[in-house]
Amino acid sequence: MNINKKIRAKEVRLIDQDGNQAGILPLHQALAVAEAAGLDLVEVSPNASPPVCKIMDYGKYKYQQTKKQQEAKKRASTFQVKEIKVRPKTSDHDLGTKIGHIKRFIDNRDKVKVTVMFRGREIAFADRGRAMLQRVMEETSDFAVVEQQPKFEGRTMMMVLSPK
Repeated sequence: MNINKKIRAKEVRLIDQDGNQAGILPLHQALAVAEAAGLDLVEVSPNASPPVCKIMDYGKYKYQQTKKQQEAKKRASTFQVKEIKVRPKTSDHDLGTKIGHIKRFIDNRDKVKVTVMFRGREIAFADRGRAMLQRVMEETSDFAVVEQQPKFEGRTMMMVLSPK
């Protein structure tokens, strides 16, 4: 039996194992009630006047809290941002393959960052990069939505797609 020894007050407001208020009792009497029930006396609200204590099975309570946290973690939707990189001179067939990868990522509920990288004098072909991203948008429009429109950052142009 785990009895909370940090309670400093002489009197406590006691809540029994059913959740009913048992009233304000001296600390030693509250400990005796908890011991008679075979449970623990746990301080619930130390800042109240008088402090609130509850009779419960503390080990079982901690176990239930852990289970609730695990269940919440299981239900939380997680996604990753996958990145597809292309160049302005990427061929149509290769771009089709990349679009197939995008579809697979979107089916897994991941976001996809499509990046067009420009090297050297390729920066002069920004319109090719924009056209390539436009083609990706059109071919993925039935299963993906554009979360971030194409934009230039240095020598790269990028957009972000997410599942519909």
